[in-house]
Amino acid sequence: MSSSDPLASFPAHVKDAHRRWVSTQDSTALDTVVLAIVAYHRPNRSMIKDPDYMPDSYQLIADMGYDSLALAEVVFFIEDLYRVSISNEDLFGLRTVADLRGYVRTKITAQPAA
Repeated sequence: MSSSDPLASFPAHVKDAHRRWVSTQDSTALDTVVLAIVAYHRPNRSMIKDPDYMPDSYQLIADMGYDSLALAEVVFFIEDLYRVSISNEDLFGLRTVADLRGYVRTKITAQPAA
């Protein structure tokens, strides 16, 4: 991950979504970025044929093959990108794609504007 552009290796629509989130706080744009991060770090590549589509019901561990190290990579990426802190206790409660999306949305929107 490049410190100057953490999303450098992501598709243009993800970078555009991140810019849209930063400028407008559009929660749909934030969801696009979070889902792209989850897809990018997914251990079980065969599970997801289209990384732009992940049902909310997908289990991070059981369905997608995440383990604690892979989840930590996702968390570190999100923490660096959005300058938030995610506790281990909170991380352990995130079971599905919907859990992670909702948690990140709540965490990021709860912080004061920079």
